[in-house]
Amino acid sequence: MEWLALLLFAVIFIALLVGFPVAFTLAGISLIFALVANLFGAFDMAFLQSIPNRIYSIMSNEILIAVPLFVFMGIMLEQSKIAEQLLNTMDEVMRGVKGGLGISVIVVGMLLAASTGIVGATVVTMGLLALPTMIKQGYCPKLASGTICASGTLGQIIPPSIVLILLGDVLSSAYQQAQLSQGIFSPETLSVGDLFIGALFPGMLLVLLYMLYILFKAITQPDSVPNHVGQPVQPGLLKRVLGSLLPPLLLILLVLGSILGGYATPTEAAALGALGATLLALSKQKLNLNTLNTVMRNTLQVTSMIFMIFIGAAFFSLVFRGLGGDDLMTELLSDLPGGVFTAMLIVMALMFVLGFFLDFIEITYVVVPVVAPILLMMGVDPIWLGIMIAINLQTAFLTPPFGFALFYLRGVAPKSLTTADLYRGTLPFIAIQLGVLAMIAIWPELVTWLPKQIYA
Repeated sequence: MEWLALLLFAVIFIALLVGFPVAFTLAGISLIFALVANLFGAFDMAFLQSIPNRIYSIMSNEILIAVPLFVFMGIMLEQSKIAEQLLNTMDEVMRGVKGGLGISVIVVGMLLAASTGIVGATVVTMGLLALPTMIKQGYCPKLASGTICASGTLGQIIPPSIVLILLGDVLSSAYQQAQLSQGIFSPETLSVGDLFIGALFPGMLLVLLYMLYILFKAITQPDSVPNHVGQPVQPGLLKRVLGSLLPPLLLILLVLGSILGGYATPTEAAALGALGATLLALSKQKLNLNTLNTVMRNTLQVTSMIFMIFIGAAFFSLVFRGLGGDDLMTELLSDLPGGVFTAMLIVMALMFVLGFFLDFIEITYVVVPVVAPILLMMGVDPIWLGIMIAINLQTAFLTPPFGFALFYLRGVAPKSLTTADLYRGTLPFIAIQLGVLAMIAIWPELVTWLPKQIYA
């Protein structure tokens, strides 16, 4: 009756496409399948007795405490108008440089990614601040919109990233499960910090390639990337640069430096980041009771949504396993010609296609728990696998028709920017991300070298 597991997966996928809430879809359809399969003797209801323990483990998981803390930090920084100051300062620095405004958008997107890790806030903020200016100065609308969307999604891969935190939790369980299945009863662990370290080089590589693409367009199609002009630079530029750059850089150093240096866990670093963002908003005189109320409400809404998905995913994973889905997937991926290479290629292609339709959280908690243990049992490095998945999920934010970054920018873009131009503008950046994915596949050391050096 293993085919019921595939049918369960297909029905959930269709329900999510229709637009049903993710958490309740995962739990509700899984329970319906469990009850029906039990009537035919194909499912043991004893599997569902683990649900209370699963929910308790979610509630007591220290790693997941980092989620609301990083969300709080990102929303607080959004309220402190740090993006506006950064973009205005970079606008002054890059005046007169060919493609300078596009490069400024990428730099600011990188800094916001390393400060907040929240894609929606970055894309909306950059869309409101930079898109009208880029179009006014003569940038091709496709290039302008693609640059903003791609820069906004850097928060998916550059730490601290909510995606890496969620992936770290899922892959940690999958890695232990894979080792226990191999008879290793003192399993090695995988932490969110491992993924943070492994993501640094790939994240910086993406930033570099985005900039090179802007320069390439400036050389080959100068009409689409004009010289950056504006008001004459006023005295005191260095002071303004330091005043805009130092606060986010210090916050990045506080959060990432404490993790990389081994002084704090990701959860402890998230607490430092939340405190630092609050102090930064206070120093900019942007913190009041209304602002604090907005930040806390938005943090509660986002966190509640994510944790409800955790609970729904617990139902799905138990029912999928009870229907024999794990054994079926193991047979399918293990028996493929070409071994690990073919299995990885199929899994990456599946996630890329699902990214056209599903959110990264849905893919993380529906697909990754099913395929990750199998790939890890085949000898795949867990950190490398996590970064490959993270970059693949990053493209889900850019791929039409349901890329979330496209929706975020469409909501704040002027009517003169057509949806077709918005879609076409992201295609070169999707190609860049797929190119980086291929580079990491060919040279895994881009991910694994730095963690080995730090732990050595």
